[in-house]
Amino acid sequence: MTNTDVRQRKLATDEKPPRRKSSGSPNASSGGNRGPSGLKISFLCLVISVILLLFVFGFISENASPYLARLASKFGYSKVQYAAIIDAGSTGSRVLAYKFNRSFIDNKLVLYEELFKERKPGLSSFADNPAEGAHSIKLLLDEARAFIPKEHWSSTPLVLKATAGLRLLPASKAENILNAVRDLFAKSEFSVDMDAVEIMDGTDEGIFSWFTVNFLLGRLSKTNQAAALDLGGGSTQVTFSPTDPDQVPVYDKYMHEVVTSSKKINVFTHSYLGLGLMAARHAVFTHGYKKEDSVLESVCVNPIIANRTWTYANVQYKVSGKENGKSSAEQPIVDFDACLELVKSKVMPLVKPKPFTLKQHAVAAFSYYFERAIESGLVDPLAGGETTVEAYRKKAQEICAIPNDEQPFMCFDLTFISTLLREGFGLNDGKKIKLYKKIDGHEISWALGCAYNVLTSDEKFSNS
Repeated sequence: MTNTDVRQRKLATDEKPPRRKSSGSPNASSGGNRGPSGLKISFLCLVISVILLLFVFGFISENASPYLARLASKFGYSKVQYAAIIDAGSTGSRVLAYKFNRSFIDNKLVLYEELFKERKPGLSSFADNPAEGAHSIKLLLDEARAFIPKEHWSSTPLVLKATAGLRLLPASKAENILNAVRDLFAKSEFSVDMDAVEIMDGTDEGIFSWFTVNFLLGRLSKTNQAAALDLGGGSTQVTFSPTDPDQVPVYDKYMHEVVTSSKKINVFTHSYLGLGLMAARHAVFTHGYKKEDSVLESVCVNPIIANRTWTYANVQYKVSGKENGKSSAEQPIVDFDACLELVKSKVMPLVKPKPFTLKQHAVAAFSYYFERAIESGLVDPLAGGETTVEAYRKKAQEICAIPNDEQPFMCFDLTFISTLLREGFGLNDGKKIKLYKKIDGHEISWALGCAYNVLTSDEKFSNS
């Protein structure tokens, strides 16, 4: 992807969250049926009349497009388009395959259905065995094949983007893995471009995630888009659109222009490499040790924990809790203050630039932000929900004060998250954080933004 592509993207879209297609709806597997019938012709005349009236009275908008497109699809006046995106993350790989309908009105994409499947570990775990890594991707590709009708394979873009896990590997090892995947894709019968398999720029990852969140929330056409906070294993992304034009020059090289179908939006985005949850664990757990050491004691782990196995970057560690003056045999606890100071020392130097106006925006957080909130009981596992920066900190203190043998690293994880949000990103204790895994039944992932980018920027898909 060229630098121009990174700084300016056209993500043509509707502005309402998609709805799942009902099982009884016609045209489930065809590319559209335009055969003549009295009912269809009457319907088409009716829709054209409605559109003309909307134009006359100035009411036509992007909000109306998906509803009219869905209505048209029930009568066969739509075209089906698929996309298959593989997210090769640091802790696992996921395939997200999407089924869209192209609007008969303005050629816009309306999301209908999706497939989500995941396999662990991530591709970076196969640094010394690229063929095995490619096989793990083949299993995900087989899932996409089952979801996408064979007659659509040749017109379906297939893309794999690797994130922080491969960015942290030596370049030669990462390239060996990617080449093995390229060989697999070449035989896939899907539409595969030259740059279909690559390590994704952190800027793209942030912008695509921001697009996904605001698209599914129906906020792209509004002036108050949500900020997107994505916490991965190796890095974390922060993306938001400054509300004050005077803020734009402040962030300078971190500003990028996103072009949607309705307007241009300037967004700040940055990927903080090394501030993913697993990368931060590694930095804290190995503090004070030599690079080759694999038996570790950490002040952020309860003393009751002994020789717990943890693997990072293909190295297996034995992690134990460190004795401290506040702990006892009867009540083993983590010295929270000592842990907090160590975490701050590892986090703060990496938060550059500091997103100091993030606090002015509604915040949507996902990935490990969501998962750790669920696993610690901070929010409801089914409903998701809303929490605060202070609630993360209090839950961290609570977990650190009990011998939590089943979740040996939860004390550190929550301490890190609260530190990242509060001291790192400058959010105040009362700042509300909306936590998501899905919106309207769709996974929160940069993959949806990537799919839109491919389908709207490549003429062989946008003009098909």
